[in-house]
Amino acid sequence: ELYYVFASVWGHQLYSLYGILTLVFLILLIVTCFITVALTYFQLAVEDYRWWWRSIMSGGSTGFFIFAYCIFYFKYKARMSGFMQTSFFFGYMGIICYMAFLLLGAVGFFSALTFVRYIYRSIKCD
Repeated sequence: ELYYVFASVWGHQLYSLYGILTLVFLILLIVTCFITVALTYFQLAVEDYRWWWRSIMSGGSTGFFIFAYCIFYFKYKARMSGFMQTSFFFGYMGIICYMAFLLLGAVGFFSALTFVRYIYRSIKCD
């Protein structure tokens, strides 16, 4: 799906499957929640209670994958050359990947926070 989005933004092609893009985005959010909760559970199971930043990193690591795909797309698919096009492409894609990192990191953090509050709410101290 990333190829079609990049082709429509940078290759001036039409993208008409907005319903599928929305569905894929919702699946990405759900998978990010589940993976972050699972990794937080594994971390808490070995009694490592420093889960805050790791939940942000595990959720936001998709932004690094998107930036790696940007490098691949620029090198093999895009027909761009020159300093200005390269700096324009990587500048904007760096900002977009950072926004994806922040968005998915926040989703991961809040899903892990909800999970941790839920499991520690049921603990009774006598």
